[in-house]
Amino acid sequence: MRHPLSLAKLYALMEAELRGKNSFNQIPIQKRKMKKIRNILATLSILPMLYFSGCSGGEHADDGNSSKKIDSSTTFAYVTNGVDPFWDLCAAGVRIAEEEFGIKCEVLMPPKGVVDQKRMMETLLAKGIDGVAVSPIDAENQTPFLNEVAQNTILITQDADAPMSDRLVYIGANNYKAGRALGKLIKDAIPEGGEVMLFVGRLEQLNARQRRQGVIDELLDRPAQDLDKVKYDQVDSTNLTAEGSKYVILDTRTDNFDKAKAKSNAEDAMTKYKDLKCMVGLFAYNSPACIDAIKEADKLGQIKICGFDEQDALLQAITDGHAYGTISQLPWEYGYESIKMLKDIYEGNKPTTEYVEKSFAAVTEENVAEFWAKKKEMAELGKSK
Repeated sequence: MRHPLSLAKLYALMEAELRGKNSFNQIPIQKRKMKKIRNILATLSILPMLYFSGCSGGEHADDGNSSKKIDSSTTFAYVTNGVDPFWDLCAAGVRIAEEEFGIKCEVLMPPKGVVDQKRMMETLLAKGIDGVAVSPIDAENQTPFLNEVAQNTILITQDADAPMSDRLVYIGANNYKAGRALGKLIKDAIPEGGEVMLFVGRLEQLNARQRRQGVIDELLDRPAQDLDKVKYDQVDSTNLTAEGSKYVILDTRTDNFDKAKAKSNAEDAMTKYKDLKCMVGLFAYNSPACIDAIKEADKLGQIKICGFDEQDALLQAITDGHAYGTISQLPWEYGYESIKMLKDIYEGNKPTTEYVEKSFAAVTEENVAEFWAKKKEMAELGKSK
């Protein structure tokens, strides 16, 4: 039975409240520069350039020029970078696309990082998967393996990119712009300025580095950078500030996806920095960890919280006035658009761009109720299989 929700209805509900209030929420599709050709056979035109294969092993992947028909056996996979409620929201979009297009879809969430993600993708290839949309955990070091995947099936990236790999398309928010939007929330939260601490799972992920740099550049009133030319501050930089700036970025604490470590990082920060004004979570679970630490220290309201994504604990804190706001990537769009892109490529519709830029929204006290209602609906749908 087809799910009664349509994508148009989902978007309309969000647009009415969110996009009307956030000028940075509607972002155009952009093109990325073409990757350097690494295969000498392709360079010499000795063989046709075949990026993707069909579902059977041993074939080379096509680049969208060949045409195949979707049938009951067609199966795509949506592979996350971990286990988190954020990915249940992405899965909701996958399920909507699955029903709409009549495609079988697997949603896989690796619990133990890179090793599990690789094992899952190897299993998918062995089963003859027709296409994979993956969020790489460590793009630079995973590129050789991702290239192997791209030789055997359709490969796109979502949420986090691997720009030097042979993936055909990246679907995701401009994380640098999203970081700058988060920086604006921080400015609104503490307009008087002050000390700011950043928290993130790991900085090996490109999206994490881009978000971090966006926050830093916005707080220090630096000029905007193009996504493909971002210059990054050193990951171990401390006490970042600028002449005339009211803000100091004390440090960036990482936890390697360890939620207990994330909380202890927040506790340590409060102990070390007595004048800390704002804690900023760059991954979904970081802000809730900060909230727990602040509650236990009896400092709710004294230290502002701004974050990324839309965990219930953060939305509740925004509702209660204990956190200022968050940037949501509207993750159900990721899931839907990823499956739609795999379908289009499978059917022979070659992508016209390497980067499909998705929208994001600022969630504050003004619109948290409407956003949370939609998020709950999507969370239930994402858990339905």
